[in-house]
Amino acid sequence: MVENILDSITKEYNSLTRSGKKLADYIFANTSSTQYMSITSLAESCGVSEATITRFCRGLGLSGYNDFKLALAKCERISDLGDPSDVPQTVRPEDDFYTMCHKLLASNMVSLNETMEHLDEARLTRAVDLLAAARHVYCFGQGGSMVTAMEAWARFSTTTSNFIHIEDSHMQTMAAALATPQDVILFFSYSGSTRDMEEVLQLAKERKTPIILVTHFPKSRAAEFADIVLQCGYNESPLQSGSIAAKVGQMFLIECLFYGYCRRNPEIRSSARSATAQAIAKKLL
Repeated sequence: MVENILDSITKEYNSLTRSGKKLADYIFANTSSTQYMSITSLAESCGVSEATITRFCRGLGLSGYNDFKLALAKCERISDLGDPSDVPQTVRPEDDFYTMCHKLLASNMVSLNETMEHLDEARLTRAVDLLAAARHVYCFGQGGSMVTAMEAWARFSTTTSNFIHIEDSHMQTMAAALATPQDVILFFSYSGSTRDMEEVLQLAKERKTPIILVTHFPKSRAAEFADIVLQCGYNESPLQSGSIAAKVGQMFLIECLFYGYCRRNPEIRSSARSATAQAIAKKLL
């Protein structure tokens, strides 16, 4: 990979197509924000196709758009700890412990506030409707999002046995191939753009299984498959992959879905939560 992607773009600029130059001009003018954008959002912002962006990235010797975003993040201002240095919440080596904790708190608050701003009551209500009516709800995700999917399953497991979590991407694909319109897939993907995700959601779509997507990018490949998109907050740099702040917004949405779900049959859900709490209490010292 090239050391500085901006220098590489400059060297190749005169040989680019008209649309390639249009894309390059946008990147030069919006270097900081581009690394946080999905390929769909970037294409829309600079008026070129997604195929143009993919060809542009490969012409620079990169494997694809995500590789390009990572290269772009590396040539931007970066702190000694590897985070972007142009945001107030960036933790620096010289920060004392209290300052570090205060900045991390601020990052989490940004995530929660932005998620709340994006919250659409109608979409959330429709999502709860689907979950409440589903025979099975498959909680899926890959990488760090797989852990979040497990959190969703664990939360709902306190009140129902209808939620199922599968870690392995191959097993997810198999489950999607057998899912029905009476089931629901609750999929977590911050980026909304992974190969394994696309395979699973494509199958689910063919099976007419409703898909609820939790993502930061409402304009992404995953969103094209989803029946309902719930947007979480916080701009995560490619170098911050797996950050807690990015997960906090998703966890907040899980909690909103959970309490919305419990409100549909409060007596039944309350009884179930009491039963699971009592069962677990026996394991505590």
